[in-house]
Amino acid sequence: MRPLLPLFLAAAAFAAPTIPAESIAKKGELLFADDFSGTPDKRWVKVVPTFSVEEGALKGVQTRVKDEPTKDGKSVIKAHAAVHGLEVPTKDSVVEVRIKLDGASMVDVELDDRKYTAAHYGHICRAQVRYDAKTKKGSVQIIDERDGGMKNETRAMLQDPARKAEGQKLIVGRSATFPADVKPGEWQNLVVEIVDDQIRVVLDGKPVGYLKSSGIAHATKSRFEFGVAGVAPGSSGHFDDLKIYSASAK
Repeated sequence: MRPLLPLFLAAAAFAAPTIPAESIAKKGELLFADDFSGTPDKRWVKVVPTFSVEEGALKGVQTRVKDEPTKDGKSVIKAHAAVHGLEVPTKDSVVEVRIKLDGASMVDVELDDRKYTAAHYGHICRAQVRYDAKTKKGSVQIIDERDGGMKNETRAMLQDPARKAEGQKLIVGRSATFPADVKPGEWQNLVVEIVDDQIRVVLDGKPVGYLKSSGIAHATKSRFEFGVAGVAPGSSGHFDDLKIYSASAK
């Protein structure tokens, strides 16, 4: 499961890669579509169950805002973003969806493989759209989790103060962050292209992010997950008019 604040942000400087001006993906078969106006598709899976369908859109609200002990006191419930899963197995794909950050600081599209055990919870890769209310700046972050901060050995290093610096060296180049024109409270069109070892992100028709990294090429991405983070009272994030296509390289 994902932490509220990613453990895989590298301290070392890394120059963001150049974003391809043209699409990297050729769309194929439409694998899934949902405008959230009818009966929920059976392929949807509740992961962190704080999503609802309201006014014809999927709404997520983060409620796990801090670590808390379980009722029996034997373990801890970790702070976590709201997450809604979708069982649509793919390798390469194009995700088209409308998003709205309504107080939330982040919404994202993630791909996982629950059967892959070398990375925490089968995390493979993700693309995040972020907005910082204090600075009023938006950004897009793309992350290779399989070979980055969610790789079991690397994650253990990052959680160990004595080995954290060693772990940070291993994740340099496994993520990239770009400024983006994120408009809180407004619907925006998001496209995430995943082809081979590359992810390219387009927001409102403008290319805003790109990463090439080995973990992205994972052959079996069995689940899409849509996340919302932000702990201000009443903050939420929304998804609508979701389409997922198979894809191949252009």
